[in-house]
Amino acid sequence: MVLTALRGALGFLTRLPVGHGGESWQAFRGSPWAFPLAGYAVGALLAVPLLALRTPAPGTTVAFAYVAWVVAVTGINHLDGVADVGDAAVVHGDRADRHAVLKDSAVGVGAAAAIALVFLGLAFGALGVVSFPLEIALAVVVAAEVGAKLGMAAVACLGTATHEGLGSQFTERASEADLLPAAVVAVPAVALSWPSPVASGALAGAVAVSLLALWWVRRLLGGVSGDAFGLVNEVGRVAGLHAGVIVWTLS
Repeated sequence: MVLTALRGALGFLTRLPVGHGGESWQAFRGSPWAFPLAGYAVGALLAVPLLALRTPAPGTTVAFAYVAWVVAVTGINHLDGVADVGDAAVVHGDRADRHAVLKDSAVGVGAAAAIALVFLGLAFGALGVVSFPLEIALAVVVAAEVGAKLGMAAVACLGTATHEGLGSQFTERASEADLLPAAVVAVPAVALSWPSPVASGALAGAVAVSLLALWWVRRLLGGVSGDAFGLVNEVGRVAGLHAGVIVWTLS
């Protein structure tokens, strides 16, 4: 059951050729704890540029490689959520107008601005992280990913879907009580940089901003959809990296 749900999570969160079968998907959407569990694996995979390019390449190049690798590994499905919510956020109208924009395939100014901010945040966060000792840098990348995925679990457990779709497939199977096991799975990430508090900061930053994004989306749209999962994932990752940089700088 655990491995089946994990495969489903990896299939949903990455472009890896795993977890796309019906059994894996069913197990995953009923297991919010699989989000942060997959975050450990995804974070370790995303840290590859830091391991491969750290010595021979300048920090700016490593940071760019990290951003490009994030897109290569995770795809753009979750960025689509950022774009859709970005467009909905700048609509002058009521919730019905915003929901109409979410379904529109056109890319507007709000979407372009939101995606640009995510990429800039990711690049600058990575540039700060690559200057850390290697083990600390790896801890921040993984902890930020685990925190972002815990945020996605929170969307499933605390959100109410606005309509039938991807979002409802998670929210209908999850309850508030399911968030506790997901949090328990995420807590060990704080030990990744022990005794330094950097991993704790990255995890906490990712979770805090993810929850803030969830609160904002619920106010904006009256509930959640598949786009909310994408938004929370992307901004959580960015926030986790920057929180790790801040904690390291101040410690």
